[in-house]
Amino acid sequence: MTLGLINANPVVHAKKERVTRAEHPHSDNAVDPLDVFDSVRDIRDPEHPYSLEQLSVLSEESIIVDEKLGRIQINFTPTVQHCSMATVIGLCLRVKLMQSFPPHFKVSVWFLL
Repeated sequence: MTLGLINANPVVHAKKERVTRAEHPHSDNAVDPLDVFDSVRDIRDPEHPYSLEQLSVLSEESIIVDEKLGRIQINFTPTVQHCSMATVIGLCLRVKLMQSFPPHFKVSVWFLL
């Protein structure tokens, strides 16, 4: 049995230009939303050959970092409300964050409708 795509024709946006930093601005190894976004922006959608950034599933504005409390929160929005891949996307984001940042950070991934 062949299953159809949940969102056969997603809207694809242009990728933002990567911000290059001459010197890392965080002398104390602090993490900011841009660091987090750069680590997850190229994760591919499970259904399409596009990144989550290109599908506007996540953006730098959807990331909250609280360095004092050691929290990283990502809010992502699936391309359709009834997306059955939202759990897979959330797990991919969570694993990537846990692999990319120190273990003292509490990682939260939320999906918004």
